Amino acid sequence: MASAPNNNTGDAPAPLPNPENGNLSPLPAGTTCRPPLPPALAEPIDAFLAALALERGRSDHTVLAYENDLRQAAAALLGKNISDWRDATAGHLADWLHNLSDDDYTVASLARKLSALRMFSRHLVMEAVRPDDLSALLQGPRLVRAIPDALDPAEVARLLAAPAGAAPNAVRDRAILELLYASGLRVTELATLRIQQLDLDGGLVRVFGKGSKERIVPLGAKAAAAIRDYLAAARPLLAKDNTGSHLFISNRGTAISRKTIWVFIKKYARAAGITKTVKPHLLRHSFATHLLAGGADLRSIQEMLGHSSIATTQIYTAVNPSNLLDAHNRYHPRNQSA
Repeated sequence: MASAPNNNTGDAPAPLPNPENGNLSPLPAGTTCRPPLPPALAEPIDAFLAALALERGRSDHTVLAYENDLRQAAAALLGKNISDWRDATAGHLADWLHNLSDDDYTVASLARKLSALRMFSRHLVMEAVRPDDLSALLQGPRLVRAIPDALDPAEVARLLAAPAGAAPNAVRDRAILELLYASGLRVTELATLRIQQLDLDGGLVRVFGKGSKERIVPLGAKAAAAIRDYLAAARPLLAKDNTGSHLFISNRGTAISRKTIWVFIKKYARAAGITKTVKPHLLRHSFATHLLAGGADLRSIQEMLGHSSIATTQIYTAVNPSNLLDAHNRYHPRNQSA
């Protein structure tokens, strides 16, 4: 299973050991290195995670994040000498979340931990482990959605041109960057793409997003051309005898990992002289922002991004206030000439 890189770049120190919040070793937030859990704590978590993956179709990344959250909560309970979910109370979990808020956890991380607890608590009721919803009285932090940053078109052009030369890795990386920007794919969606999901002649790619939901996304001529170059000149040199049908492969011939993509995007951003913090998702934000600025309608952008709710896509309308001023000046009756 591919794992996301550690993005602790000095912005926040690692939480100190604290049995009250489940951090029992001096490791960065999100790293799990805790003592084994007793069966009455561990087995319900394992059953829930299996249901999450098999019945609800959640991604490996989501399941791993929920596993870390729930095992961290269980470790905190164990630190209070509670070895069975049936003996836990809402107060115990509220104390745990409160202690986490004193550490260097973001509001988004705390909200996700609470979401994991809510889903798990409902699972305990459904499986008759508990008669009540342990999380019913828990309150989480107010999650304020930040306005996403984006590269400007000139920065995107420099980034896409950064992988220079005809070496197989450079040709592959150019195709990856072109596809990320042309289609707005999530990095996990790109890393798991298979060749048969492409329709280069039609300029389309079939994507399986969150919850295994399928959508069709345009490629664009430049991304399609970059992928053709990669398939003709680079992928055959990277492939090994056991290589499968994944579109983008590593030097070992296996599917490229999310971490590898993160690392080389940061490298190319530095080479392109971009001072912003550039991550794969920034190209997704740039894709949406530039489409909206160019006049694309919000519903089309929602469909291409794979957002289940238009409210998620609407955050991009706040990125460029000048668009609002332009629309007001052009269309409001009081701004029209007599």
